[in-house]
Amino acid sequence: MSEPSAKAPRWAIWLPLALFVAFVALVMLGLYRPADKTVASTLVGKPMPAFSLPAALPDRPGLNSADMADGKPHLVNIFASWCIPCRVEAPQLGALARAGVPIEGISVRDSTEALQGFLKENGDPYKRVGADDDGKVQLALGSSGVPETYVIDGKGVIRYQHIGEIRPDQIPLILEKLKEASQ
Repeated sequence: MSEPSAKAPRWAIWLPLALFVAFVALVMLGLYRPADKTVASTLVGKPMPAFSLPAALPDRPGLNSADMADGKPHLVNIFASWCIPCRVEAPQLGALARAGVPIEGISVRDSTEALQGFLKENGDPYKRVGADDDGKVQLALGSSGVPETYVIDGKGVIRYQHIGEIRPDQIPLILEKLKEASQ
């Protein structure tokens, strides 16, 4: 004689469908609200790491961290001639330089010839340009790529990090951060 089999609860038949709907809802949520993939520097609010870079161009000095502690705020732009977004932000850097903003450049993994061509073609807003041939200073600053721009106060402390190219509508923000850094 066989015993009667236990009958599954009525709701169990709907369990696979409910799990599938929950999975689809999670995927859709991730698509509409993707995770922020930017890597912000942990050095904002801290002094710039000590560095000394040789001149990237023969007609101007290199760059070192002591240059930033002169009592005035500075804009430090990490860029490269091979960087497409760096070309996009070049007019905005030119506008900032014309507004009297001292801009220091850190050229990453570049040659003098390529850098000269880039600046001739896109404008040259830089007071000094240091050659970071191995990318060590870029990494020490917590930079995750090019371009990136830092606002440094007159004591050499990093006050703001702008990840990516500076766009025309972001110039007021950069000027405001420079103003805050001068106080």
